[in-house]
Amino acid sequence: MEHHQVVIIGSGPAGYTAAIYAARANLKPVIFTGLQPGGQLMITTDVENYPGFPKGVLGPEMMELFRAQAERFGTQMIDGLVEKVDLSKRPFHVTGEGKEMLADTLIIATGATAKWLDIPSEKKLSGHGVSACATCDGFFFKNKEVGVVGGGDTAMEEATFLTKMCAKVTIIHRRETFRASQVMIERARKNPKIAWALNQGVVEVLGEKASGVRGVVTIDTVTGEKRELPMGGLFIAIGHSPNTNLFQGQLEMDEVGYLKVVPGTSRTNVAGVFASGDAADPTYRQAVTAAGTGCMAAIDAERFLSSGGQH
Repeated sequence: MEHHQVVIIGSGPAGYTAAIYAARANLKPVIFTGLQPGGQLMITTDVENYPGFPKGVLGPEMMELFRAQAERFGTQMIDGLVEKVDLSKRPFHVTGEGKEMLADTLIIATGATAKWLDIPSEKKLSGHGVSACATCDGFFFKNKEVGVVGGGDTAMEEATFLTKMCAKVTIIHRRETFRASQVMIERARKNPKIAWALNQGVVEVLGEKASGVRGVVTIDTVTGEKRELPMGGLFIAIGHSPNTNLFQGQLEMDEVGYLKVVPGTSRTNVAGVFASGDAADPTYRQAVTAAGTGCMAAIDAERFLSSGGQH
């Protein structure tokens, strides 16, 4: 059976950065890229907030550059999924893509998936006026009217953030009550740029890829009446799911499924297993922070190996 010093699960900014650092430390890492090599950035059109790209860069193009850099230093890429891990003893046992291997250390970079409304028009216009990240894409909607779907802290936060650049932000929520904390609701209520469409569910996003979003059709969850709300963009803020099912019952996670790490490190509760990127980050969820924690995980793994397996 193959035996490796470092196995990385997941690509994206965290996995690829971990691979670059581990490869340069001569640890010959193996990376399972997952179903969507490059992660969430593969569905992002323009990335304008990653340092070093003053003109902006397309998400998929940036991930190709990350990958090429990891490969340049000798990372072995396996395009596909890990189906099973056994973390009960070291070396860890990893199974995926018809291969079984042993790993002295494991770096998890499986990311998270934004929850979507799951309507065809939303999928069609994703990246063309429909977004799941206000901090990533808000800038493209300067002086426009936009909508935010959701009723939790994320929705309130994104709506408040968007008022900095948008003319008007309408919060669309299926109920009249919110899951968001009182503080966040109060902040949103006090903001003159925020409007409310309550007891409304989005059934269709109107627009074309070329020209973007021009409005949404909502249905009143009480009366069943449909109405059209004109707007130039729609942000889906109904939460994220960390892709951590693989580690259920083996690693400590919070109630949502985000992996818990020792603060200031990438260490999980199992010695030799390190978590990075959005799988362990419910707070920031940015490419640059994911890359930073990927670097931390590789350095933590390298130190762990050179200390003979001591945390």
